[in-house]
Amino acid sequence: MSHARLLVPLLACLTAALPARAAGPDWPDTYLSRVEAVAVVQSLNAALLASRSATATLESWCAAHRMAEAPRLVARLERGVDKPAGPETRKRLAVGPDEPLRYRRVRLACGDHVLSEADNWYVPARLTPEMNRVLETTDTPFGRAVSALGTTRQTVGAEPHWQPLPEGWDRAAPPPPACGRLDVPEHLFSHRAVLFTGERQPFSEVVETYTREVLDFTRAPRPADPACPKH
Repeated sequence: MSHARLLVPLLACLTAALPARAAGPDWPDTYLSRVEAVAVVQSLNAALLASRSATATLESWCAAHRMAEAPRLVARLERGVDKPAGPETRKRLAVGPDEPLRYRRVRLACGDHVLSEADNWYVPARLTPEMNRVLETTDTPFGRAVSALGTTRQTVGAEPHWQPLPEGWDRAAPPPPACGRLDVPEHLFSHRAVLFTGERQPFSEVVETYTREVLDFTRAPRPADPACPKH
């Protein structure tokens, strides 16, 4: 028998032993589950829109849903990337076309869960030297790095990326269950916001895109849908 033929069953065994990568939160595809997903997503959306800090809100979400032993947000910085700010961003930040702006892209994680991805443009001249150093050299979340400025935020745009229930669901009969796993897309919704100092000077614009991993927490068992066969 050739070496190649001997390797085939060995590779098959190794592949079977590897853990499967999760495709998203493990929610059943039932009407009840979709209604609950709407409620959960809208609860987080409302909390973020009412908050002064997305970092603090996500840490509270992680802690309340027991998604990590230490519910502290970490920014996984993507280095070596750049994205020029558009004229509308410069207008909202009250800077001219030649004023230096810096760009930072991060994935905000709590434990093993990446809860959001953020694109951030900021005016380095309006931060302290230490804040600029922290943002350039560490993975500290932006909101935590600039918290001494007495930051407030103003949302200038919000966009949903997923609607678990079809248009007109509140007037229609419930659809039949799919009896499988709910297919949750990678991105749920996004916000665009401008950050201000305590003196109401704009210094940063951020686009935050929230991922399906905000739903990846342990829920109490739900009653089985009688329309779905038991396995």
